Amino acid sequence: MKPQYHKVPVKLQNSFSIRHDIQPNFGTIWHYHPELELHYVMRGEGVRFIGDNISNFSSGDIILLGQNLPHTWRCREEYFQQNDELSVEAIVIHFLPDCLGKDILSLPEAYLLPKLFEKALRGMVIQGEARKKLSELMVSAIDATNLDRLIILLSILKTLAETEEYKNIASVPNFTQSNDTVRLNKIYTHTLSNYKREITLEEISALSNLSVTSFCRYFKLITKKTYYDFLIEIRISHACRYLVEDKLPTEVICFECGFNNVSNFYRHFKKVKGMTPLEYKKKYLTY
Repeated sequence: MKPQYHKVPVKLQNSFSIRHDIQPNFGTIWHYHPELELHYVMRGEGVRFIGDNISNFSSGDIILLGQNLPHTWRCREEYFQQNDELSVEAIVIHFLPDCLGKDILSLPEAYLLPKLFEKALRGMVIQGEARKKLSELMVSAIDATNLDRLIILLSILKTLAETEEYKNIASVPNFTQSNDTVRLNKIYTHTLSNYKREITLEEISALSNLSVTSFCRYFKLITKKTYYDFLIEIRISHACRYLVEDKLPTEVICFECGFNNVSNFYRHFKKVKGMTPLEYKKKYLTY
């Protein structure tokens, strides 16, 4: 999960990129790019990392990412085990704000677009009727050519700009353009690889070449949360996935996700999700 600048390939004859991906998994690279990204997960499950947010993703999700917002979709472990019957599918559209011309953003009729691009800096989960409409537009965009391609992109932007059916993802705007990217990557990667066991502040601060006090101050300044809050969020995100899979008892999930006792797990789960593990499972299965 190494964060890096990603050069989005765009054909010379096209003003923006549309991809229809079918592959074993979404990879593990935490990356960013100057293009906005509209990502429609048609098939696949796992945990997504967007800015300072960790959440589960599943089929049907549509996410709009702003410029230079770091992200990765990390599939469940089964997707990395060369299972021919398990794969992911997504439609991904990349575009620069001025891809339709530098003057479009200054047109009075397009006043909602700059506002949309600003909202997208924190990432947007699209919901409700807007998600349904966007999914249809994105599918039709795959084979569209010439003016039809531009008309569909304008319809997508119109839907995104006008909808109130969304939730922001990251709690703060992206920080990829600072010098903290490499250090944060080390922290994120180490935590993701070791969340099932105890991780001490001494251990993680040494990884960052900082004293414990300096590390705690630094991490909260950058992410607006403590390191232990971040660690708990990762553990709860994985617990949510186990709960909806409904294959393991809650007590087993508790220890599988790095919690040392069941009451501690229940307390943290309710604090993060606003409901008990059982309530979360029922809500998800009902939905």
